[in-house]
Amino acid sequence: MLKGNSKDILPRMADPRKFAQQGISIEGLIAVAELPRLASALADDAAEVMAELEFSVAEEGRKVLRGRAKVQVQVVCQRCLDSMPLDLQVELNLAVVWDEDQAVTLPKYLDPWIHGEGPADLYSTIEEELLLDLPMVSYHEDECVARERFQSGEIVESPEPVDNPFQMLKQLKGTPK
Repeated sequence: MLKGNSKDILPRMADPRKFAQQGISIEGLIAVAELPRLASALADDAAEVMAELEFSVAEEGRKVLRGRAKVQVQVVCQRCLDSMPLDLQVELNLAVVWDEDQAVTLPKYLDPWIHGEGPADLYSTIEEELLLDLPMVSYHEDECVARERFQSGEIVESPEPVDNPFQMLKQLKGTPK
């Protein structure tokens, strides 16, 4: 078992099948700046992801990766456009498979990690899981913009245009065949 200090940097590349056969566990930090797709969705990339990964062989003989990753990032509130903290925490429960055919045979509690022979990019795998945990829209829980700013004046209905180019189509649609 490789159990590192939580202040260590998580290795980027690892062979998931070999690690699973050996029952290796690793933990460490990943700078958000090393995760370009995640960093582009955030207000800044100053945070560090804490990851704990455990590779093993499941009872069915499947090579699996279980673990967790967590980070507090800064995102832009879509109401006030200020940055705000957001906690991301993901649980990884992945089975290493060769192709799509093997992926469809997995039980529901395992997600497929399609990978060929050799080392895999652990950062990319963790980044994908964190991206899936990001909310579609971020906003402060408390009211950060006064409600009055969202209200508009009275709705005034516009009069029917005098020369409607679609009037002829409306008449044709109403004509019985």
